Amino acid sequence: MEVSWQPGMKADVTDPMCPSRGVLEHVTSRWGVLILLALRDRSYRFSELRRTVGGVSEKMLAQTLQTLERDGFVHRDAKPVIPPRVDYSLTELGQEAALHVRELALWTAKRTETVLDARSAYDEARS
Repeated sequence: MEVSWQPGMKADVTDPMCPSRGVLEHVTSRWGVLILLALRDRSYRFSELRRTVGGVSEKMLAQTLQTLERDGFVHRDAKPVIPPRVDYSLTELGQEAALHVRELALWTAKRTETVLDARSAYDEARS
């Protein structure tokens, strides 16, 4: 009988039953990465975050923010004013995740040309 992951067990992203896989998916999704990077320096209102991230639909932004909030990475501050004002910022855990995601994003930007060259070589070899 296979033992599933239980609280207190060591997280292992190679284990298909480990909840760390879901956390990894949320943090490294396209929109998760971009939201974490945007919120690193300051809080944003929904509409300005959408403009900053660029290309994300309202629905995807709302879903991703809710997921990141549920995971403890994002804090949603709804102020009881008219019109309603909601600000999003990173929690301490979110700041920590954003630091690591930023390193991956910087590496990606640095190595993009190499990846594009590899793609071209691959495609050319297959033609």
